[in-house]
Amino acid sequence: MCGRFALSAMLTDIAEEFSTLESSDSPWNLPVDWNIKPTQDIYIIKAGENQGRRIDVVSWGLIAPWSKNGVEAQRSQSQAINARFESVHEKPTFKRAFTTSRCLVPASGYYEWATELGRYKSKQPVFISRADSHLLAFTGIYSSWSSPEGVIRKSAAIITRPAFGDLAKVHDRMPLFLPRERWDEWLDPGNNEMEYLRSLMDVSKPDEGLRYWPVRTLVNSIRNNGAELIEPLELGEPETLF
Repeated sequence: MCGRFALSAMLTDIAEEFSTLESSDSPWNLPVDWNIKPTQDIYIIKAGENQGRRIDVVSWGLIAPWSKNGVEAQRSQSQAINARFESVHEKPTFKRAFTTSRCLVPASGYYEWATELGRYKSKQPVFISRADSHLLAFTGIYSSWSSPEGVIRKSAAIITRPAFGDLAKVHDRMPLFLPRERWDEWLDPGNNEMEYLRSLMDVSKPDEGLRYWPVRTLVNSIRNNGAELIEPLELGEPETLF
């Protein structure tokens, strides 16, 4: 996790949901997308200049800071779409961004493919969202990389943690979600004390308020895109090994 997600909200809706009081850094409005894939442009919420929040557009997958050219940047990015909360503070690719550039990633929901022994057969796609229909806020980190030609590319990774509760019956990992009251502390670039930042990621009920349901395998192809991807799929009796 997390390898695909959806965002059906417009920029104005995101600004309202995340109380972004400052002007957006986004140069354009991203289209509604029900099948967002790695290396694609996504929105992030980051700290503003006057203690507010701003919206920016980055590509999904953190570019390794030592990348020498565009080919290396693309390769490293595709391998760093997620950062494990257990090691994000020490991995060379993520450490600096974790210390200085943290963000939230808005989403309507995300997809997971069943890997655990539970209600669903292996590789059954499942869609996870908030039960109250508000936007999800993935916890993330972001950075900027400059190419040899001087082109600046912004990128981000989503932080994941071990799955909790019923979600652990679908997959062993899930995105890290922080309580709303911790958002400002997380986004504040002035907070750079490692143990304090790690304590912010310690959430007792990370699955609170989430719901999920099985969907069709349409999401398996990046060519498919539309609200039909999240329509609930009626399944027969649960499959087990016994």
